[in-house]
Amino acid sequence: QVQLVESGGGLVQAGDSLRLSCAASGRTFSAYAMGWFRQAPGKEREFVASISWSGARTVYGDSVKGPFTISRDNAKNAVYLQMNSLKPEDTAVYYCAAAKTTAWEPPMRQYEYEYWGQGTQVTVSS
Repeated sequence: QVQLVESGGGLVQAGDSLRLSCAASGRTFSAYAMGWFRQAPGKEREFVASISWSGARTVYGDSVKGPFTISRDNAKNAVYLQMNSLKPEDTAVYYCAAAKTTAWEPPMRQYEYEYWGQGTQVTVSS
């Protein structure tokens, strides 16, 4: 069982940066690939980024390539999402998720993730 708690969301202006954090419980955090997803009002939840269990491999959704960076610290049981050059269209609830896999390629699909956090709101004003 893994529990995930996101933090770091808030209200910012276009062009600003935010760093989201996700704290995970459990002793086997390094056995999980981690992902970030987001859901904007009236839209389906979409893939943002994922990182393999070791941190060696990262994958990004097409809408966030460049400005966003995912990273993890297995010693702290934490995964991060650095978001730069934020735009109003980045406004959404951001969710952290965990998938028990040590595959080289981290998952990108929601159904591949077993555990989810409650989400943190990010609002970008123009």
